[in-house]
Amino acid sequence: MKLLRLTLLLSFSILLNACGFQLRENAELPAEMQNTQLLVADENSQLARRVRVQLEQAGVTFVDQQNATAILEIPKNEVLTEVLSIGDNARVREYRVTHTVQFRLTDPQGKELVPLQTMRQSREISFDEQQILAVSREQEFVREDLANTLSRLLISRLEIVGSQP
Repeated sequence: MKLLRLTLLLSFSILLNACGFQLRENAELPAEMQNTQLLVADENSQLARRVRVQLEQAGVTFVDQQNATAILEIPKNEVLTEVLSIGDNARVREYRVTHTVQFRLTDPQGKELVPLQTMRQSREISFDEQQILAVSREQEFVREDLANTLSRLLISRLEIVGSQP
């Protein structure tokens, strides 16, 4: 029995290794980001919290303007909900949640390390009158998912700068 388990475990690890699977490592950010000031209108937004956590995990320390070696500015962090279709009874059937983020990375003197970039993600949701509570929870889940996706994309774009010679 132990031999079978060992064989299965070994086979599974070889298969994972063969397909190129690797656990995600910490982001390799630009060296200038060691001490970063984060400028965002709502520091308690889902996106701002996720960006802060992911950068801290990558070794970034958040500081004030006097001690900053880089400034990550997020001038636009906007979530919009728009109606896509209306049913026969004049009620919403489908809508789209769109999250738009703009960001740039500068040094303390204002030199752009990453120019202003815009990222946008959206998800469509169908509305069912019979499940009103589920739909409101689904919209909340979609907003969280969009913030998580955009924060990972933002970190990935910062990583590109960090990996350039």
